[in-house]
This record gives sequence, structure tokens and C-alpha cells, in this order.
Amino acid sequence: MEPHPPVRVERRPVDERESRVANQRDWDAYADEYQSTHGNFLGDVGFVWGPEGLGEEQLGLLGDVSGKRVLEVGSGANQCSRWLMSQGAWAVGLDLSFRQLQHARRIDEESGLRVPSVNGTATDLPFAEDSFDVVFSSFGALQFVSDIEVAVAEVARVLVSGGRFAFSITHPTRWMFPDDPSEAGLLASQSYWDRTPYVEIDDASNRVAYVEHHRTIGDWVRILAACGFVLKDIAEPQWPAGHERIWGGWSHIRGVLTPGTAIYVADLA
Repeated sequence: MEPHPPVRVERRPVDERESRVANQRDWDAYADEYQSTHGNFLGDVGFVWGPEGLGEEQLGLLGDVSGKRVLEVGSGANQCSRWLMSQGAWAVGLDLSFRQLQHARRIDEESGLRVPSVNGTATDLPFAEDSFDVVFSSFGALQFVSDIEVAVAEVARVLVSGGRFAFSITHPTRWMFPDDPSEAGLLASQSYWDRTPYVEIDDASNRVAYVEHHRTIGDWVRILAACGFVLKDIAEPQWPAGHERIWGGWSHIRGVLTPGTAIYVADLA
């Protein structure tokens, strides 16, 4: 496994193009390690909403998907879409990373459940209006998007009236804390209201290597409402007893005290 190149961290504005180019490059480079590290946890045919390990089978946030047309935005290797197909849905995966979609094709062949996949971006969904009954994203895309209002409007465009949009993200309150799974990650050190993007710069090339964008809980509510969605739920999964897996900044130490994941559920009016 190749060592990660040294980076320096900045907090500064980053536009959509710069975010997309950096994150596409980062996910293409990280895809092999990601699938090797997390593949068993995710399952080849499995729907996990976040590092807590709680799945759609338990939470039921999408409702009955049998016979539904479903789009997964930020689909990675299509694990979630594959599980939905096993439940009777017709699913399509979209991801910015071509390498992730190569892993999707590999698992398609191994599992026998083949998910149609598109290499694309959340801000320009290559589908006609009213194409889907459900659109969802499981930690897949939205916190990496600068023009988030455009992305949510695109979801509204491709959804039928009454269609469901659900997405999981790092819980907005986590922005206040260091991304550290130990006790050090429980000390608030930056403002919840500071929306300046988190940026990593590759020291060798001096180019943007990774970008993450923060919105508050209220920001998300307002964005959804402005695009015609009616909020149905904000699920905040509790850390399960006996779950000791560490994933980045998620851990038992932090998870029993503060939420790590937020799942927004909304219907198009």
C-alpha cells in the first residue's frame, strides 16, 4: 500500500470545479484502499448508512422500494444499490470516481447482481426529469460538493412528485471537533458556524488534494425547502453497544457521547 503524500491543511473558499477535480483525483487514488479496508463491513450486497453500522434494513428510511426506480448518488462500488436490487428495486449508481465504479463492476461479476453505473457529478445528473422514485446518498457525495444548491435542485429535477430523497452525511456538529477517534476528538476547537471549507494541499505539487464542505443543520433544512422538499426526518443513529470498529474519526469513545452521522429524509412536494 502506497503511503499517503504529505499534505498541509488550509481553511479557505473553494469553488465547484476545484472541489470536483480534487475529490475525483483523491477518490480514484483512494478507492483500492477504501474497498480493501471497508468492503467487508459494507458487504457486497449491503446497505449501511454510516460508520455506526446501521443499515436500511433496520432503519427503513426509503420505505418499500419494490418496483421503484432508484438513483444512488456517490455510489462507490454500488453496495447499497445492489442491496436495493435484491429487495426488488431497479437501481442506478452514479459516482465521480471511475476507479470506484471499476470496483463496482468487479463486485457485479462476483455477486451476479449487476447495477447500471454512470461516471458523473451530483451537480449535473445525466438523467431526464421524473426519472426516479427515490434518490439517496449514503456518505457518498454531498459534503464534497461546493454548489450544493445546484446538486439538490438536480435531485428534485430527476425525482417524480412525491419522490423520496434521503442522504447521510457527517453530523454537522462534528465540524466543531478534531477528526480524532480518541478522547481528543471530544474537545470542541472550532466554530460550528464557520462554513469555510476544509482543504488539503499536496505539498509536492502544491495543488488542492481534498475538499470537504460544511453546512449547519439549519442550512440543510433551508436548502431542501428551497428546492421543494418537505422534511420528514433527521435520523441520528446511536452508537450500537459492542460496536468497536474505528472508521476515521468515528469510534465507540466518541459515538456513545455525540452523534457522528445525520440522515436527512425528505419528500418532493
